[in-house]
Amino acid sequence: MLQSGVRWAGPIRIAFALLGLRYGPCSTGTSLSSLSSAPLCPRATAPRACLSQSFAPVSHTSSPSLSSGQSRKWAMSEPPVHVRARCPLYPGSEVQRLPVPDQRVPWDREWPQYSPPTYTAPTVLRQPVWADPEIGSFSPQFNALDGSVDRRSHELVYRVQDGQPLNPRGRTGLAGRGLLGHWGPNHAADPIVTRWKRDAEGEQVLDPSSGLPVLQFISIKRKDCGEWALPGGMVDPGEKVSATLQREFSEEALNSLALPSEERARLSQRITELFSSPGLQVYKGYVDDPRNTDNAWMETVAVNFHDETGDSVSGLPLHAGDDAGQVAWVDVDSSLRLYASHAHFLETAARHHHAHWG
Repeated sequence: MLQSGVRWAGPIRIAFALLGLRYGPCSTGTSLSSLSSAPLCPRATAPRACLSQSFAPVSHTSSPSLSSGQSRKWAMSEPPVHVRARCPLYPGSEVQRLPVPDQRVPWDREWPQYSPPTYTAPTVLRQPVWADPEIGSFSPQFNALDGSVDRRSHELVYRVQDGQPLNPRGRTGLAGRGLLGHWGPNHAADPIVTRWKRDAEGEQVLDPSSGLPVLQFISIKRKDCGEWALPGGMVDPGEKVSATLQREFSEEALNSLALPSEERARLSQRITELFSSPGLQVYKGYVDDPRNTDNAWMETVAVNFHDETGDSVSGLPLHAGDDAGQVAWVDVDSSLRLYASHAHFLETAARHHHAHWG
């Protein structure tokens, strides 16, 4: 059920200010202005000071993970409060979330008056192949592998109330699925392809302030909101995460689908070689994403594939795919303003490689 036209933001913001509660407007800037002057994404972003550190302890899969000592700076015993998942205006719509103060986010904090608007995007309600039906017309098996759809969370067993899953990080101020196809977790994979920045003589470039070598990564500019991001995407039902990482990188950063068959085959061989190593898993878990709702949320596995010499990736023909406006090599730095939690993933990779972060 769509409940639009609810204008909570103005008066509630004033009330929160009088009570001394935080209620951020969720706006952003970008340090990538030299690449593009396209508009920002005010509907779906938060200022860097408002970003939640959405890292959880990394878990071991087929990819090696950071050791507990290496990851302790980013791993947290208490799940952080999500911020982008509470931005007032839901992306791609005119629907306003019910404002949720920090102390009301956890489900175990009683809030009898909590009655958020419900919104599921028309594109999702048309039930494309990647979307679930409405609950009531089918009975999903939550916290389990439901046929080919994995409804298990990377982090924990989430609650189910009145037949609907509850966001494991708490209230978002919006019920329904929004732009997400699945009830419960929507799984994605984010490849972080890196190399060392080198000068004309092939020597590593050192940052003048830190004295550490500068890492570069392949970034795409999202068409939906204009923010720079990792070239990741959704895990298809029954697909292995390793396959998703390679497929999404090829489609989003190299536009492989538009290439002639022979050229596509040659490129595929090079990409397969790059992704043949298990990579470094830098994160696995919940993502503080502006598309999240009380009943549907994003989770991801972020894996770093590093080319130490640059021989494998430097010659790749970067070309933006259908979902990307631009693609480029970008210097890794703490000033980056990236989509969702992608800057945090890069920080973890940079520190693992003892590279400059700032």
